[in-house]
Amino acid sequence: MDFALTLVEWYKLNKRQLPWRETNDPYKIWLSEIIMQQTRVNQGLVYYQRFSEHFPSVGMLADASEDEVLKLWQGLGYYSRARNLHFAAKTIVNKFNGQFPQDYTDIIALKGIGPYTAAAIASIAFNQPFPVIDGNVTRVISRWFAITDPINSSLGRKKIETAVTELITGRSPGTFNEAIMEFGALYCKPKNPECESCLFKISCLGFQQGLVDVLPVKLKNPPPKMRYFNYLFITSGDEKHQIVYLKKRADGDIWQGLYDFPLIETETETDVNILMNGNTWKEIFYESKPVITKISREFKHQLTHQRIFAKFVSINIIENPAFPSNSLITAELKNLGKYPIPRLVEQYLNEQGILHSLPGLPYF
Repeated sequence: MDFALTLVEWYKLNKRQLPWRETNDPYKIWLSEIIMQQTRVNQGLVYYQRFSEHFPSVGMLADASEDEVLKLWQGLGYYSRARNLHFAAKTIVNKFNGQFPQDYTDIIALKGIGPYTAAAIASIAFNQPFPVIDGNVTRVISRWFAITDPINSSLGRKKIETAVTELITGRSPGTFNEAIMEFGALYCKPKNPECESCLFKISCLGFQQGLVDVLPVKLKNPPPKMRYFNYLFITSGDEKHQIVYLKKRADGDIWQGLYDFPLIETETETDVNILMNGNTWKEIFYESKPVITKISREFKHQLTHQRIFAKFVSINIIENPAFPSNSLITAELKNLGKYPIPRLVEQYLNEQGILHSLPGLPYF
């Protein structure tokens, strides 16, 4: 059986109808690939449609502000993708006169584009023979060839890459890449793969050797880091003009460029009374007179390598709402929804009915 030919024929008959498969525009293909990283198709599709409508060209994306890009990305996670997307768009405009580069070396040099994304753009948009190797492809190949080396080891990665490169040779590379990714997503799934009805079960070494359930092999990742966030939701002013205090997250940590609230991070869950007697609390409030009005439940938020436990302390400043740090900014509570914020903070604000009361904002 010709694996590649059979796979492509299967794909033509069974592929899902997705908008980025109806175009060879490298900008739209790039946009879809960046959005779909670490994202389910049904969720990513909404973001792709909104981004492609809001920024129909790479030039319009380049001209946008970072806040505008991050706000549109809000809720999708892995925000470095959005920042890199924005930076790369500016590079395309400034270095390539707004024309997406066709050379693989130029594509992969763009910020945020690695071998997988560069191969997808080069093969699908420009019909160049670069294999796309994602989780779906790795799973299909490791099972079909019965590759038992860990896929996150150098030897395992090399075997996968060699196998896919041989299969793509002489084919329509873009179609082959899309076909093998689609087959992995729909048939050769991580759990409960459709082996009994699979086109390749006779030639699949993993199936023949009874290894499907243990392939691909992957070395275990270290346990996630535990972090404890004590957010200070500080407000001042009257009900008509209530002010909230925000902080823009800096480089070097999660959620760079997004806005959240003043934060005291501790090594373990910590009582508010202990926070109030600490130096960080005193540095934040300086000569202001904070009054605690409410303490939220604990919110749990899972990231790839971190697990965050957060609580929100609602505080009203009755007198002297002045802080020594110029890192805090003020915003009217009614305008809070205009700022790009982490999903964790959005969840809290939604639960408090704050964001839901703000009409006309793009929620995702």
